[in-house]
Amino acid sequence: MNRKKVSQLPSFFNLTDPSPYTPPVKNVWDQDFLSPDYKVTTLDLEPDDEGDVPITVVKYQPDGYVRSARAILYIHGWSDYFFQTETAEFWHEHGATFYALDLRKYGRSLRPWQTPGYVDDLATYSADINAALDLIRMDLGHNTSIMIMAHSTGGLTSSLWAHYNPHKISGLILNSPWLELQGSSVVRTVSQPALQQLAKLQPKNPLPNLDSGFYSRAISKDLDGEWEFNTLWRPTPSFPVRAGWLNAITTGHARVARGLNITAPVLVLASAKTTILPRWSDDMLSSDSVLDVELIARRAVQLGPSITVQRIAGGLHDLALSPPAIRATYYESILRWTAAYGWIG
Repeated sequence: MNRKKVSQLPSFFNLTDPSPYTPPVKNVWDQDFLSPDYKVTTLDLEPDDEGDVPITVVKYQPDGYVRSARAILYIHGWSDYFFQTETAEFWHEHGATFYALDLRKYGRSLRPWQTPGYVDDLATYSADINAALDLIRMDLGHNTSIMIMAHSTGGLTSSLWAHYNPHKISGLILNSPWLELQGSSVVRTVSQPALQQLAKLQPKNPLPNLDSGFYSRAISKDLDGEWEFNTLWRPTPSFPVRAGWLNAITTGHARVARGLNITAPVLVLASAKTTILPRWSDDMLSSDSVLDVELIARRAVQLGPSITVQRIAGGLHDLALSPPAIRATYYESILRWTAAYGWIG
C-alpha cells in the first residue's frame, strides 16, 4: 500500500489557514480489496503516544472514470469502516468522484499497536479530515467542490469540524449523526463530572460494553441483514468504549447543544423510529436500534442557519444499509436536497 508523509495539520480551533494549498506529495493509488474499481492510499500523520498514525483514503474509480469537479468525502462512524459500495456507486452515477476516509485507528488504518478507535479529543480528527481534503484537491484540482457525507459518530466529528472550518466544503450530509447522548442532555450533564475525572485518571479504562449485537444482527448477511463486512474492523460487540473517548464524545455533544454555525447547507437524515430494547424485536429490522432519532432531529436544527431534516420511514441506523426500498427513498432524498443546495455552499 502506497504511503505518503504529511505534516501535522490544524486542529478544530485553528480557524485560519495562513498558507495557500500545496499538494503534499505525488498522487499514487493502489488497488483496494473491495474490487478493482476501488483504489486506496495511506497517509502518515504525526505520531501520537502509541506510535505511528496512518489514515487511509479509498477512491471509487471504475472503468470509464472521468475526473469530476465535484467530490464526496465519506466518513464512517464508531467501530466501523468504509464498505458501503452502493453509496460510492450512487455518487459516481450522479457525477461526483467518491472518496472515503478510514480514520486513524479504524478499519484499513488500524494497526496492531493501537487502541481501536481511541482519541481523547475529537479535535484530533481535524488532521485526518484536512489531510483527506488536501488529497482530494491534489487529485481533482484546488477548486473542486467537495461535500462531506458522514455517519453516526462521524457525523458528530464532521459537524464540529465544519463549524470550526467555515467555507471549506460545499455541503454536509449527515446519516443518523450522533448529536446527543442517549437519554437527554440532563443525563450527559449529570454524568459529565464523574466521567471527566475517570478520563483524567484512567483514560483508556474500558467501560461496560452495552452493545447487545442487535444492530449487527439487523445488517449482517449471516443473520437477518444483507451485508458482508470485516468483523475484525466492525466487531460484535463493538470496540471497547473507554473513558477518555466517551468524555471526548460528551464534550462534543455539549458543544453542539450550545449551537453551531456551520456555513455550508446541511442535510440531516434519520430513521422515523427508534427501537432500543434489552431483547430482540423484529422492529429492529425497520428502525434505528442504536440512537434516539428524536434527539437527532431536535439537535439538528442547532447546527447552523441552513438545515434540512429528512426522516426515513423504515430506516436502520445506517440508512445506507436499510432494505432496498428504504435505501431508494434515502438516496432519492439526498438527490433532491443536492439539486437544491448541494455544491453551492
